[in-house]
Amino acid sequence: MDIHAATDGFNYRRIIGQGRIESVYAGILANGDQQVAIKRIHPRLVLSNAGFGFSSMMKWLSLADHPNIVPILGFSEAPGERIVVMEFGGMLSLDFYLHQIRDDGASLLDWNCRLRVAAGAARGIEYLHEVMAPHIVHDIKFCARVCDYGLYFFWGNYDQRQLGLMGYIDDEYWIGNDKRGCSKESDVYVLDVVLLELLSGRRSDQQGLLVKWALPLIKEMKFSEFLDNRLVLPSDIRPLVRLAKVALACVGNSRKSRPSVVQVAAILNSLEPYFKTAAYPLSFAFCSDAFFEEMEVLLKM
Repeated sequence: MDIHAATDGFNYRRIIGQGRIESVYAGILANGDQQVAIKRIHPRLVLSNAGFGFSSMMKWLSLADHPNIVPILGFSEAPGERIVVMEFGGMLSLDFYLHQIRDDGASLLDWNCRLRVAAGAARGIEYLHEVMAPHIVHDIKFCARVCDYGLYFFWGNYDQRQLGLMGYIDDEYWIGNDKRGCSKESDVYVLDVVLLELLSGRRSDQQGLLVKWALPLIKEMKFSEFLDNRLVLPSDIRPLVRLAKVALACVGNSRKSRPSVVQVAAILNSLEPYFKTAAYPLSFAFCSDAFFEEMEVLLKM
């Protein structure tokens, strides 16, 4: 694959996303019949991890095979360059669909779509934690399919505050040599911060204010204040209450007491049948099954 040609020489017009680790380009393969997402790792992170075994890591990560994992199709390295090629779905980001509004003020994502995204993400992370060997601790890009898994090593020599990760990382990330850094438990924390975003319609921020705002509302059962007011509450809110309590158990507890992703995924999977009932209708035409299949290959946050 000629990556330079596929991206028109990394033309800025082909950039479809900017992450904490990489810039994402829409690329077209030489045969012209397949679009891919080409992730170019930021040079400062490449230089700070020059001695890391990038090729061996990518060969291992490319073995990941699960419906809720975005597959790695290839990679490339050169002095000062690290490239990862992944499947491309052509959709805008989950962040866009969650926080953009329609002309009538309604949210683009109804409860049905949001909860299916959460369940898909949980299944993907469960696969990385429990099936891949050795287990993979992922980065914090979430969608119905998980991407950027295993690339956290590029953070190594940088203060995570500088990379914009505050608000998604638990307090224990910063405390003590034995607890510092990414872990399965920190992944669960991130997953449930995103679950709070899906339920409330609010973004997490660098001060962690979403968690601080949401936890007392959930504890006091003030769901009319907590749940996204751009959507009409369903006739049966018990699944949403259950999800909120799952998030509470994950972000409100220490790593030692936090539920595992296996437990979280099991709860979300058990609730999926409720999402298909009359209480959780597909409000908009673009939230059809065909649309959701495209949603499953969201590539940026």
